[in-house]
Amino acid sequence: MEKIKLLILFGGQSSEHAVSVASAQSVCENLDRKKYAVRTLGITKQGRWYLGVTPAEWLAADDSLGRAGAETALHLAPGSSGFWPLAGGSAGVYRPDAVFPLLHGPQGEDGTVQGLLTLAALPFVGCGVLGGALGMDKDRMKAVFREAGLPVGPYLTLTAARRRDEAVLARIEKELGYPCFVKPARMGSSVGITKAAARGELTAGLELAARYDDKIVVERGISGREMEISVLDGDPPRISVPGEIILAAGFYDYEAKYISADSRLIVPAPLSAEVGEKLADCGRRAFAAVDGRGLARVDFFVTAAGEVYVNEINTMPGFTNISMYPRLWRASGLPYAELLDQLIELAFKKFDPRLIP
Repeated sequence: MEKIKLLILFGGQSSEHAVSVASAQSVCENLDRKKYAVRTLGITKQGRWYLGVTPAEWLAADDSLGRAGAETALHLAPGSSGFWPLAGGSAGVYRPDAVFPLLHGPQGEDGTVQGLLTLAALPFVGCGVLGGALGMDKDRMKAVFREAGLPVGPYLTLTAARRRDEAVLARIEKELGYPCFVKPARMGSSVGITKAAARGELTAGLELAARYDDKIVVERGISGREMEISVLDGDPPRISVPGEIILAAGFYDYEAKYISADSRLIVPAPLSAEVGEKLADCGRRAFAAVDGRGLARVDFFVTAAGEVYVNEINTMPGFTNISMYPRLWRASGLPYAELLDQLIELAFKKFDPRLIP
């Protein structure tokens, strides 16, 4: 049986570049090479594309260095699209059967690369343009969640230009109170997020968020347990067992997710059947609300009274061996390699043949 030609995209221009490289390395290590002819393509922080460089090689070098003969461009021609070598390249055009865009954050997970692959009529893993865009924008995400009748905690959205406006600060304090969370609207992996317990921390948090985005979301702090579930596309979408994040201190920021060993993840989370059913139901509805495809991870707060609040959806969650998305599926009886198989199958199943004239 002929192998599937699979291209792994990694790196990218967002602040989650390093997470993407680590995700790609784990995926490459777990793919069944009897089924897939795998090639990799790294995207630098400056937006240059290099075909044939592995995640391991990328980690060992400065990703801003040129790689002779590897720089590549995507030729957009539905039905015959492919990756073409630029000047100095010696390899021929590469046309994958499918693409796995393991890109996290803006200019990778937010519908931009998904739009490019759609124009090229290449099947790819994960959400399409709309799902990626809604999943990345916390303000629009919460709006469609509310429209779908999902429980969402109180929040306010402001432009970065108004972050020092006294009336805006007063409204945040009146309507949300402390503690509150200040977030760039279109970032992931908790980059640029601050927990504010007083005016000074609020203003500092707004300044930090403004460094990453010109739109800022401020959320009321909800006292509750932090839960996550993984979604795998289907009819209906399949839901993993839930996992719980136990924090040593503070909140689940970038360091807690990827650097510190102090936080604990409990899989499966100890929950009543009723709360577990609420999480599963809300997870499916959140996935549908953003026009989800392929996969997603949905994050929740569960209060002491058993109330469930949807925090956010992540349409391309981390894929390292310790990341919650594959970890929750392993606990649900679906090993990492089989999970990858199913995601790639979904890429072909969800591909619209009308894209090819």
